[in-house]
Amino acid sequence: MTQERDWNALSDDEFRVIFREWVDANCPEHLRFMRKQRPTFDEVAEWYHALNDKGWLSPVWPVEYGGMGLDAGKHIVYVEEWARLGCPRIPDHGIGLTGPLLIEHGTEAQKAEFLPKILTGEHVWCQGYSEPGAGSDLASLRTQAVRDGDDFIINGQKIWTTLAHCANWILLLVRTTNSDKRQHGITVILVELSSPGVLVRPIKNLREEEDFCEVFFENVRVPAKNVVGDVDAGWALAKTVLGHERIFLGAPSRPEYALTRLEILAKDRGAFEDAAFRSRFAKLRLDLYDLGSAFERFAKVLREGGTLGADVSVLKIFCSELYQRITEEMLTVAGEEARFYDDLMVGDRGIDAMNLYLDSRAPAIFGGSNEIQRTILAKAVLGLPSG
Repeated sequence: MTQERDWNALSDDEFRVIFREWVDANCPEHLRFMRKQRPTFDEVAEWYHALNDKGWLSPVWPVEYGGMGLDAGKHIVYVEEWARLGCPRIPDHGIGLTGPLLIEHGTEAQKAEFLPKILTGEHVWCQGYSEPGAGSDLASLRTQAVRDGDDFIINGQKIWTTLAHCANWILLLVRTTNSDKRQHGITVILVELSSPGVLVRPIKNLREEEDFCEVFFENVRVPAKNVVGDVDAGWALAKTVLGHERIFLGAPSRPEYALTRLEILAKDRGAFEDAAFRSRFAKLRLDLYDLGSAFERFAKVLREGGTLGADVSVLKIFCSELYQRITEEMLTVAGEEARFYDDLMVGDRGIDAMNLYLDSRAPAIFGGSNEIQRTILAKAVLGLPSG
């Protein structure tokens, strides 16, 4: 692994050129613009290891832990170029969640044990937050962890756990104390998925892919040394790792890619000869410009060292709903061919119309549903009362 320089000393444009040139030369062509939105570790391992060998796998980790140490502005450039070049998403719960959590709140022993193994890919992580009845309302979680000597014994269930069947560790939120204040009594603990009593059951989605899983815990014994931070203080701790990365839930890359595919399909199918379609397409294009401007406004706050407020929630709503409208228009243009899962061929290009349509349903739910985001805006930005 190499660490070449202080990237933050460069201008954003200089960093963009360097990052783009190396990624364009080194990201395998067969992994670019994958239909599969959440490939497994094995499917993208060569790219994962190439990034780690370069020292570019973990953009925001401090340099002393093997990261690039990028500030918020450079991280935005990193994400923008990644999307523009069609790089595949790597299993990133270790890089984006467990690692930052341990760097900020873990013991020195935890950092030494877990951080290097995230970088090498020896440990592949998943996130155990949501439960039946505790999705967007995580404070309602009921998975219990009871202290027993030097261990905790865990019983309960998690659901919608992304790629748990391909992971070997899970970052788990558990309830260690029952309290009238639901946010109190939640603890973060690290659990090896090969532990006796853990059962992982994949869930097929509408694309017949197994991105999500149920994970069951029956008397699973976990060392107390695997608790991150203080017992019962996990609620605040888990929220701290979000930081400036909340902005990426509203990044324009997905709707931008979808609109490009819509334009290719529409030209081939003669849709631009229809004035009504031209009008709808123009509105989508203008909305995408507006989303880009809004994203840049929040990015400017971060580049200047500011902190994002609750109003950043508007980005996720705008982005996810625009993505849905673009993919719905794509199915309209495709007509009866839209029913096919296979790509629609335009010359030698495949247009993944149905795949994009199905993918566009998820962003309105994950990362806090759009209903939750609207409630945040109503309370924190508009000052409207609850109820």
